[in-house]
Amino acid sequence: MTSKLSTIEIQPTADHQYSIIWLHGLGADGHDFEDITQELHLNAAPHIRFIFPNAPIQPVTVNGGMEMRAWYDILAMQLEREVDINGIYQSATLIEQLIEREKNNGIAAENILLAGFSQGGVIALHVGLRYPQQLAGIIALSSYLPTLVQLNNEASSANKNTPIFMAHGILDSVVAIESGKAVFDTLHAQNYPIQWHDYVMEHSVCVEEIEHIAAFINGIFK
Repeated sequence: MTSKLSTIEIQPTADHQYSIIWLHGLGADGHDFEDITQELHLNAAPHIRFIFPNAPIQPVTVNGGMEMRAWYDILAMQLEREVDINGIYQSATLIEQLIEREKNNGIAAENILLAGFSQGGVIALHVGLRYPQQLAGIIALSSYLPTLVQLNNEASSANKNTPIFMAHGILDSVVAIESGKAVFDTLHAQNYPIQWHDYVMEHSVCVEEIEHIAAFINGIFK
């Protein structure tokens, strides 16, 4: 299956065993986390294909209707922000196509990890918790989950034991830490193997966080 998304990709230097699909935040693009591949110092790095998809370009209501790369529209910026739920499902389908592409290239679903920052983390969580086959892991940074309620009827038992990494800045003024922590609390209460980290930072990524992400991935991809 061919995805409709354009992508930035870093190919493995040895035999391809694992894939990481990493989704950027609102207004960024696939290049946003491209450099993190070197900073992670992953044990399995030679065997990993990194895929950084570019979100579709669309008007974003809270930014005055300006067109930018976005996984879904944001309609209001309050704590429980009003978003375009249908847009989340549409982007989820595009990411599922990327997963299918990797599977067609011989990579089992259990060797595919989803990661994302902010909006990208929303899509990583949304897709990962619903995907019908077990994935390697889910990373959601400075994120939240507007489709948490729908998960009650849509969660996949295949990913009930998939490790999840959530992290947030305590000074985040874009996505309130309470929004991310509420997702963690709900999933933790449902016995998902999920871990939470917070850092003294804003809506960003810090060195300590990158070290924790690396440890998380190294625990999955040996």
